[in-house]
Formats: sequence, C-alpha cells, structure tokens
Amino acid sequence: MSSKEKPTLGGQRIKTRKRNIAAPLDPASFSDAIVQIYLDNAGDLELVAKSIESSDLNFSRYGDTFFEVVFIGGRTQPGTIKPEEEGERHPYSVLDCAAQREAILPSVLYIQKTLRRRPFLIKNLENVMRKFLQSLEFFEENERKKLAIFTALAFSQKLSGLPPETVFQPLLKDNLVTKGIVLSFITEFFKEYLKENTLDDLIALLKKGKMEDNLLEFFPSAKRTSEALSEHFTKEGLTSLVEYNEKKMFEVKLKEIKLTLTTMINEEAEISEVTEAVKQQVKDAKFPDIEVVRMLWDVLMEAVQWSGKNQQQNSNSALRQVKAWAGLLNAFCISGRLELELIYKVQTQCYEDAKLMKLFPEIIRTLYDQDVLAEDTILLWQSFVKALEPFVKWLEEAEEEE
Repeated sequence: MSSKEKPTLGGQRIKTRKRNIAAPLDPASFSDAIVQIYLDNAGDLELVAKSIESSDLNFSRYGDTFFEVVFIGGRTQPGTIKPEEEGERHPYSVLDCAAQREAILPSVLYIQKTLRRRPFLIKNLENVMRKFLQSLEFFEENERKKLAIFTALAFSQKLSGLPPETVFQPLLKDNLVTKGIVLSFITEFFKEYLKENTLDDLIALLKKGKMEDNLLEFFPSAKRTSEALSEHFTKEGLTSLVEYNEKKMFEVKLKEIKLTLTTMINEEAEISEVTEAVKQQVKDAKFPDIEVVRMLWDVLMEAVQWSGKNQQQNSNSALRQVKAWAGLLNAFCISGRLELELIYKVQTQCYEDAKLMKLFPEIIRTLYDQDVLAEDTILLWQSFVKALEPFVKWLEEAEEEE
C-alpha cells in the first residue's frame, strides 16, 4: 500500500431506508382549534370562514372532525353521535340553531364556501351526514327537523358534489322506518325542498338517489299503502307529491295489465280467460273504466302483425284482429259512454297512424257487426260530427277567400 493511500474499511456498505414516522392522530386538538375559531368570532360564519382559510390546520386528516364541530359544536365520541365529554364546544352549530330556514341557511352557505376551497372535504361531509342519518333515533325530534331542513337546503343550494344516495339510502334502516322516524324526517325534507324547487326538481333528486319509485319504503310496513301515502302527504300539504305518486302507480299498474294482456294475446288464449284475467287486474288496481277501453285498443293494435308498406295487408290484418278480439272489447264497453270513448280512440289512431288512415269506417262497421258498438252510439257520434258541418264549411270558405 502506498504511503499516500488512505486506509479504507473493508466489507460491504448496507444502505438503510429511512422510515416515515407518521404523526399520531390528534382529533381533540384539531376540534378544540376549530371550536376556538367559532368562539373568537362569536359564531359569525363570514369571519369563521376567513379564519379557517388562513389557518394551517390539517383538514385533509381531520375532515370528519371538522364537520362534527359544524353540526353539533364539538367532537363526537368514536363510533357514536354522542358529544365527547372532554374538549371545548361552541353554541353556534347547526343543531344549536332554530329549526328554521333563515337560521340554518348560513351554515349551508358556509359549508359551500369551504367545499369550494377544499373540495376534498365532500367525502368527509358524506361520512358525517351518513353517520347522523343512520342514527336519527338518538337525536331529539327538533334536532331531526333541523337536520332535515339542512339536508333540503344543501340540495337546494346544490352543495358541491353531495350525492343524493348519501342521504336517502341510510334512511332505509328497518328500525328507523318502523318507528316512523324516517317518514317524519323525509316529510320535513320534502316540505322545505319544495319551497324553492319544483316537483320535477324533487323527482330528479329522488331518481338520482334511486328512490323515485319507492316512496312507500319511507313508511312503516303497517302503513305501506297508496291510501296511507295519500292521506299522510295530503295532511302535510304535499298534494303535488300525492298526485305524482298516483300517476306513477297508475303507470306501473297499466304496464302490468298491458304485459298480461299482450302475453295472453300472443299465446292465443281463450277470450273468456283473457277477459277474466284483465277484469281481476283492473279490479285490484282500481283502474278507471275509460282507461281500460283505451288500453285494450292500444294493446290489440300493437299485437297486429303489420307487413311493412303493403296497405291492403295491413288493413286486412287490423280488421282480422278487431273481429278476433271483439268479444274482449264487448266485455268492457258496457255503456254508451265507453262505446263513444272507443270510437274516439279508434278515430284518433286512424288519424295518427298512416297504416290505418283510411280504415276508420271499416273498423267502426266491424265493431258494430260484432255487437261492440250499438246503433244509438254511432248515431250519437255522427250527430256531433254533423253539428260541426256548418263551422267546417265556414272554415273552408274562409280559406278559399284568402
């Protein structure tokens, strides 16, 4: 070894990776800091928002704790909605407000402003709302009303990114539904939301939450009927919701009856069998007789095997269908009023459907020959048409003069 060479240690150098030492969770200190901001600003949410914006608090780590402080004024005990016994609290939370829109709206706007600056907090808001909604039974009735108003205002203000299923799905816990807590909550929610939004807006919201067809699921099982729904929401002044539900139920029942009828027609079932099946479904659904007549004609025409552009074949097919199922029509056209409705329905379809445009007289004649339409009914309809002749003539003359 040269005298100029420096000695070295023998062996292989082993590199060790530095460990990332995570700071321990300290939600208590975070909660106390947020509470202090509220107290320092006497609950003025504009000032609170500015103070929070300028703070260096770790919101990404303690987002859930932040919203707990917003809603109840302090941190909750782990796994519950009970306030933590230790630690600071403030009296300006959502649940400390009056159960009124004017009192709760500022908190919604404050959260909206916070989410715009820290959009990642939306998941924490979801977490806390889900926890509270699943635990509604542990809140006082007045507190549940405040939460309902807050939730309605949150959607009215289109709170950034809050998904409707976060609200509606947690409500469907059996114990909450059975006790009527969910019905009370959702009623307050509907009433508040509809103050500034249309029924269409509400239905769109329910659809996003996968609840537009399931309003009865909010009712205890013993009251899960259309009659109970109508009675409850009518009493609460939500008649538009009652009308929507009735229309929805009508559409569902109509679809079921149409499916039954179409299947039996395609299977060429006996007319007597089809008649009894339809009558039973109509009775169960309390279906209006006029709607039954309209539906029967629609289904019969939909079941015709149309043959493209061959007008003669289409005409023959339609007339064969009318003759084949005249007995079914006859079973439900049991009054002059219903016979007139059938004439009107046939006339409308012949006018709108190119395949049937010139077939109206022949269809009416066939229905008469098959004893579906009475002579008096046809003459009455004709009298209406004849009464319009002077007016029609005047319209034609006026058009010629132009």
